[in-house]
Amino acid sequence: MDRKIEDSKRMIVGETKLRVRYAETDKMGVAYHSNFVIWFEVGRVELLRQLGFQYSEMESEDNCHIPVVDLRVRYKAPAQYDDEIVVRTQIKNVRSSLLHFSYEVFREADRTLLATGETMHIIVNRKLERTALPEKYMHAFNGTKHNP
Repeated sequence: MDRKIEDSKRMIVGETKLRVRYAETDKMGVAYHSNFVIWFEVGRVELLRQLGFQYSEMESEDNCHIPVVDLRVRYKAPAQYDDEIVVRTQIKNVRSSLLHFSYEVFREADRTLLATGETMHIIVNRKLERTALPEKYMHAFNGTKHNP
């Protein structure tokens, strides 16, 4: 997976390249719609890595989980078997107990927009109780430096 991140004017954006696998398509070679949701997750998890941490660390070290509570997808054009696609993930909004991401999925070859989407996440602990986002992640998501 190719990775690129930009941080301009506190806008955190990352790009992840994927290839549409045969198992992700129907018999016409078109990617099944639910795969876009999976690709959003891949983009989101890769963006966290690009920010310097892993989602698994958030869970194990900081008892911080970010379940999806709202999901929207708008399909624009089909992705097909063996297409190289780019998932562009952006952090739209960060609050103490809420994260909002947006996504654009493009075909790499011609930059055709295939889908757009958004996810909203609440911050919970392992008991599924709403909690605040730890400060180090708040700083990372806002593009500011954390000084423990």
